[in-house]
Amino acid sequence: MKISEKIVFILLIIFVFSSCSEQKTVKIALSKGKGSPSYEKYTEWLKSINDKIECVDLYHLEFDSAMKVLDECDGLLLTGGPDVHPGRYDKLYDTSRCEIDEARDTLEFALIKKAFDKNLPILGICRGQQILNVALGGSLIVDIPQDVGTKVIHRCDNPDSCFHKVKIQKNSLLHLLVNINEGIVNTNHHQAIERISNDLMATSFTDDGIIESVEWKDKVGKPFLLAIQWHPERMNKENPLSLAIGEAFLDNVFKHKNKKLAKK
Repeated sequence: MKISEKIVFILLIIFVFSSCSEQKTVKIALSKGKGSPSYEKYTEWLKSINDKIECVDLYHLEFDSAMKVLDECDGLLLTGGPDVHPGRYDKLYDTSRCEIDEARDTLEFALIKKAFDKNLPILGICRGQQILNVALGGSLIVDIPQDVGTKVIHRCDNPDSCFHKVKIQKNSLLHLLVNINEGIVNTNHHQAIERISNDLMATSFTDDGIIESVEWKDKVGKPFLLAIQWHPERMNKENPLSLAIGEAFLDNVFKHKNKKLAKK
């Protein structure tokens, strides 16, 4: 083989490997992924599972820019944070018991709608579960201690010191992923699902009846969707209620990316 042919061959190999590498990289939209160490943990968690990802924080962009960036993304992670405005679920009178960020509400409702339109895989965490339920027509418990009680403690002063048991429904996506009937999770929330959306089904509960996870009731023709009340990004990765959830989300994000590439 001549030197010129060898150079062409080497360049071709480099191009092929470079193309494969690009195809294996996905972009994930975070509804809020910056602003404090707790928000940055979402990216750290996902990258610890698979480093072939890019996480993009949408909260700190202008609204129109955030919506355009979502067009480039392969999945949406709805992160934790303040309360969804109670006026969004017919409890406008109860704002005094809430910590509200209306700009974030507006952004996330729009992101959810667009993600549904684009068939993006969605993972909701804590507030992410709550806003998904509201976006699909459900309602929330405004304050668990006052409205439900304290049989189970759902929030502590130190957000990483409060844990409780969850019981998982068999024949659910969550049960299929984690392969356990019950487990221990961290907890840091004072709100939760009250009336579940008709489009969703509850798949795990605490001993006081609080819904801890939801997924599509009818999954036929729908993209991956899982929402949980706990914070897997702050749990030990050896806990199946952390690692398996992150793995499943990323697996579906990569599948979505591959389908897009196959259509080109």
